[in-house]
Amino acid sequence: MRVRPDHGELSYRGSGRLAGQRCVITGGDSGIGRAVAVAFAREGADVAIGYLPEEEVDAEWTRDLVDETGRHCELVPGDLTEEAQCVTLIERATAALGGIDVLVLNAGVQRSREGATVLEKAQIMQVLETNLVAPLLLMREAAPHLCPGASVIVTASIQSFNPSPDLIDYAMTKAALVAFVQALAVEQGERGVRVNAVAPGPVWTPLIPATGWDEKLVHFGADTPLGRPGQPAELAGAYVYLASEEASFVSGSVLAVTGGKHL
Repeated sequence: MRVRPDHGELSYRGSGRLAGQRCVITGGDSGIGRAVAVAFAREGADVAIGYLPEEEVDAEWTRDLVDETGRHCELVPGDLTEEAQCVTLIERATAALGGIDVLVLNAGVQRSREGATVLEKAQIMQVLETNLVAPLLLMREAAPHLCPGASVIVTASIQSFNPSPDLIDYAMTKAALVAFVQALAVEQGERGVRVNAVAPGPVWTPLIPATGWDEKLVHFGADTPLGRPGQPAELAGAYVYLASEEASFVSGSVLAVTGGKHL
């Protein structure tokens, strides 16, 4: 990325709001996931991050940022479209951290599409398996480890509510994740586990140049009321809030961080 995103490396200051928490973050190597890992660590949490093996260099960078805080960062590479890897991530995270208090289901993929009439099944399945199937499997594996007071946070999107035609399959998965959060909040509420989502607007992460846009990149985020895209660091506080005791009565909610765009 010619313009490097801000993950809060120089700006985020913690205050112990997640002291002693054990957190799993998918897609923690870069973008929003890295910003969340940095913020959680600076708030006193240990983290385990899942990421694709080809992103090892980025994941090590995230680990270095966490190490600077004195907290532990467990790296668990693997493709979450494979069921066995979903099982492995939770097993390794639980073993390394001693349990799970916060599960952040953040990993996702999007690609610009020319239209619904030319979609190929392989393209659709990559998006569905990454964005929808993996969260279901990860939750299945993590649920037995989540005790009362634990928190699940899902990365939804403004696309959940205002879908773009060229992101039709991605938008569909993000809309489904809102239903996932609302249903899971009811199910897990009886166990004292909270489930919420963050819905980012246009945020400058590696996902954006990888989408396949050309002209759109020049004006990316300019249509927000704030007139610019967000930075990953500007999302981190929302995740910290939802993971913290300050949100102890918040469940089944979707927190918009959109630069003023309406959901």
